[in-house]
Amino acid sequence: KGINSVSWLPSVHETSPEVISGVKDGNEILPLFPLGGIVYTPNSEHVLNIFEPRYRQMYNDILMNGSKRFVVSMSHPSIKGSFAKQGVLFQLEDLKEVSEQTQDQIKYICNHKVIGRVKIDKVLNPEVWTTRDTYLKVEGTIIDDSKEDEEVAGDQVYGAVAAAKLSVEEQKLKNAFASLVDMQHELQEDVRFTKASVDSFAVRPGSGEDGLWQTIRLWQSYTEQRLVNRQNEMQKEFQNKLIEFLKQEKGVKDEELPSAIGFTDLSPALQQEVSELQKRMAIELQPLVLESTLTMQKILEAEDHIERVELVRFFIDAERKRLEAKKTLQGMFSGGPSSLGDVASTSSSDAVAIPTGKEDSTKPSPVKDDQEDKDESIEGPKQSIFMDDPDAFQ
Repeated sequence: KGINSVSWLPSVHETSPEVISGVKDGNEILPLFPLGGIVYTPNSEHVLNIFEPRYRQMYNDILMNGSKRFVVSMSHPSIKGSFAKQGVLFQLEDLKEVSEQTQDQIKYICNHKVIGRVKIDKVLNPEVWTTRDTYLKVEGTIIDDSKEDEEVAGDQVYGAVAAAKLSVEEQKLKNAFASLVDMQHELQEDVRFTKASVDSFAVRPGSGEDGLWQTIRLWQSYTEQRLVNRQNEMQKEFQNKLIEFLKQEKGVKDEELPSAIGFTDLSPALQQEVSELQKRMAIELQPLVLESTLTMQKILEAEDHIERVELVRFFIDAERKRLEAKKTLQGMFSGGPSSLGDVASTSSSDAVAIPTGKEDSTKPSPVKDDQEDKDESIEGPKQSIFMDDPDAFQ
């Protein structure tokens, strides 16, 4: 369970460099670009800003040799220099040189597509992780998931009836999702799937619009938005006190409320509350963030489509059971579901976000560069949650 349920490489700090005398049959030597505690999924698209010298060199190398590919793998949450054995293969689609516009703070802005999965066997030059002289290189196997797409194409030969046929496990997954959506709407959850998403729920093999990977990305977005909503709930009480402070102590009128206020402008009591709130958020939310990330990594490690289907159904059933327990508690103590409105979120003590009432809460907030398409199948707040990695989540 937990962190140990994922397969990890030994830390580079405990690994000796290897002389590359040959590569095992079926393996390739590939650059490794660890991107923190983030799990990427096949057939997704991402934008990266490249500024570190070693990764500038990596991009120059993959352009020169024509491969335009590298491995991205999740970093271990507590062991420095350890990465997940299962990663994904990024393919460079477009690169823009922006060093002049950014005073060389950023060298490239790069568009990528995740074209497959990679099973990493070993890191070949672990010593450079500490020296930062160059980028890591790994030996691994590129997993060919294209057979799933070929199977889907083969189904189409037999017509619409064969193409629409679902396996027993796929149908169980659809039923589990429908049950979850019903429970979410019964409890009026702040973050929930739309009723229409039940009909469009994708469970087929492959990476197409009806493929399971679409659903996996949707589930990832849902868990992230639930975390954002919980963060907002924790901030709401403090933000109400903050507005009261601004009105009574600073004489600010409703229409003059700023969107943010400097930490040093707060009273000592409110500064203390900010510090305590951030400690509470770290204690309560970071384990939930880790659980969400490990969930996606386990799905990424699944050997085949059916194993992925079973894992997704397991996580959906776990969420439904959580809501059933919540429903029982509400019936015992509160008499019904409660609803919390959207509030703005913050990620540091430098500024505290305040809901001003001027923004239209029905409009989705901007998403990061690598997730331009908004998930219309999910209702609820779509704001960023604090993470160690700035490229984390939407």
